[in-house]
Amino acid sequence: MAGFAAMFAAGDVAAVEQDERHQRVPPLSAMLADRTASLRIDGALDDDAWRTAPVFDAFHQFLPADGKPAPANLRTTVQLLIDDGALVFGIRAWDDAPERMRGTLTRRDKVSLDQDFIGVWLDPTGHGRAAQFVRVNIAGVFSDGIYRADLDESDLGPDFPIDAAVKRLADGYTMEIRWPLSNLRFPYADGKTWRVMIERSVPHADGLLLTSTPLKNGSLSHIALLQDVGGMGDTVAAVRDRSFVELKPELTMRSNRDRDETGRQRGDRASVGLEVNARPRADWVFNATVNPDFSQVEIDEPTSSGASRIALSLPEKRGFFLESSDVLGLPLSAFYSRTVADPEWGLRATWRDAGADATAMSLRDQEGGVVLRGGAYETAEYAQTRRTLASMVRTRWHGEHSVMGAFVSQRGYGDAGSNEVAGFDGQWRGDGQQALWLLMHSQTSAGFVEEPVARSARVATRHGGYALGKFTSISDAWWNELQLEAITPGFVNDNGFVPQAGVLKTDINLNRRLGGRTLALGGAELELYEFEAHLGVHEIRTLSDNRLDQQANQVVERKLQPGIWFRAGRQTNLWANLGFDQQRGRRLGPLHDVPAVHFGFESSPLSWMTKFNAEVTLGRQLDVDADRVGSGGNAIVDLGLRLPLPGTRGWSIETDFRLNRAWVQGTLGRPAFVDNGWRALGMLHFTAADSLRLLAQTTSAARRDDGVSGLEPWAERQMHRSLLYRHLWRHGRSMSVGFSRDRTRDPDTTNKSLTVKVQWEV
Repeated sequence: MAGFAAMFAAGDVAAVEQDERHQRVPPLSAMLADRTASLRIDGALDDDAWRTAPVFDAFHQFLPADGKPAPANLRTTVQLLIDDGALVFGIRAWDDAPERMRGTLTRRDKVSLDQDFIGVWLDPTGHGRAAQFVRVNIAGVFSDGIYRADLDESDLGPDFPIDAAVKRLADGYTMEIRWPLSNLRFPYADGKTWRVMIERSVPHADGLLLTSTPLKNGSLSHIALLQDVGGMGDTVAAVRDRSFVELKPELTMRSNRDRDETGRQRGDRASVGLEVNARPRADWVFNATVNPDFSQVEIDEPTSSGASRIALSLPEKRGFFLESSDVLGLPLSAFYSRTVADPEWGLRATWRDAGADATAMSLRDQEGGVVLRGGAYETAEYAQTRRTLASMVRTRWHGEHSVMGAFVSQRGYGDAGSNEVAGFDGQWRGDGQQALWLLMHSQTSAGFVEEPVARSARVATRHGGYALGKFTSISDAWWNELQLEAITPGFVNDNGFVPQAGVLKTDINLNRRLGGRTLALGGAELELYEFEAHLGVHEIRTLSDNRLDQQANQVVERKLQPGIWFRAGRQTNLWANLGFDQQRGRRLGPLHDVPAVHFGFESSPLSWMTKFNAEVTLGRQLDVDADRVGSGGNAIVDLGLRLPLPGTRGWSIETDFRLNRAWVQGTLGRPAFVDNGWRALGMLHFTAADSLRLLAQTTSAARRDDGVSGLEPWAERQMHRSLLYRHLWRHGRSMSVGFSRDRTRDPDTTNKSLTVKVQWEV
């Protein structure tokens, strides 16, 4: 107990030091604009209000190296006005090499560090645990979403109704960003001071990223240090009672042509859906959806699982689930939108107070989805043959440096049973330290039977538990993390993502931060801005399961991986690990040695080559089905190109290529198992509102005679080709016309689909 008391006492001291450091960051002062004079969002900064608004120019370097003031030749100033119902940011960015600035038309949410952009990160709650953000590049394209500090991750799903304009100048550019207050989520009363951070990306200056706060590399999160928004006055009180209602009807017309071994089939369908978003006042938001079209706007990137039987999580955009994703967020995916296949309707409410927040949701889902149930060595998949009701409630209580939460979830299958989950979680954060914990309990009476036909069925109720503890500590010399996770065999969450159960997981990551280095390479010098030595320890052991006669304490997987990581200019990162690994393929199988070399590389090397990423594993690989080890590997390569088209009015071409391959050699001089995939995405952007997308994707897997196991050879292939034109009138109003062709082999089936979709926000 004395050790825990000392740790939390040290945390209190660290928290005080963090508060003192925050107090030293100057605020970004806002000025109330004259309501009788309208502000034009044209990027010019020539309205009268800008002449008298306070100017902030104390920017700092964050990437590639922190702790330095912004270069004088890249001076950046920010002004903030509050007009009738919105925050308006005015940015002036100087550049002594404007011809080298990068910014072309691209897809929304693809604005990254390879482009010149301005980013605005807003925390209207003042807790420092989440932020809404937008990045606008110099071509006027947005990336926006919600950022969660506890897991240091961004959700690019939400699209905010932000208005922005850019004007390029002979010595840089100016930008205006208008963010409606109605789209910011904040308490009705007694809230903390709003906080903000402005960032500027300058890729031609060795990947420079400037921030309006002295943010340090290796911080717990990207919003570890924000500045107060000063001069808000009575703005919050003036707008907190403003209400709004958004109606977004959608019309989807789809014509299908299918062919399989039974012959040809055709079907034409038109459906009308509706989304409703309502905010009666600042602290309440209500969402509803009726008969939404949940078909994929962009299909998943091919992901190789190799010979593993454990399912992978696949994120996606579905507007109804994006509201309050920061409130719902948990270390375990307690709600996973892909469990909802084809909803008839859905309702959701979110509430925020100065010291607490909550969200509740319920959806009626039709049959046809896939239900995942985890085991120690594989993820079982079942067809959802019943209409279900998916419901959940999540609430949190905020302290000064901690947060506590509770979660309740239910998936009802009617007379075929149900699955209920309840749990508690907490987080404590100090300066450079963070602790997370999560406890859950489930009871499940919904099961699946195969005879006489596969279907949902009520079974004897089974109980299960989940526990997670995670501690992170960061200093100038170390970045260390410990995570323990226990999932009992009976734990099920049909509304969430639980790919593995009946296991105990341990993860230890030790990183010695060695500072910068300069390497001499054949007469040239390579500057490493950060260099780390790394040791990773990962182990999964089984828990006892009487139903499967599963013994406790059996090693499923063990990894011991020392390695290095460094970061250089042009957003270049490289890491390499030696893997002294072991893996077991099945409950009664042996524990195999699978030593391997793991390495990865990512960079934005050229103005037209925006991305070159690769992750490779080479060595001994486990073929799970054959329960044997052979030479093999796993490789993923991503290449992104972005080119302006000369002689056009700003047209540009954007292409993304992805290639993945996993293989295990047999004893006959050829691979016994292969899993391949490739994806080519090409987009022609005419304007920020018009684009033409061509997508080609192929995945295949095959098993051949390995000379040992005697397994039956097989092969399968899936191909997708699609062409989509999309026009965006403004936020919430769009039309798309697309044709797609999907084909699978073994069994041979073909699907052709022509879709027209119109969304119109009122």
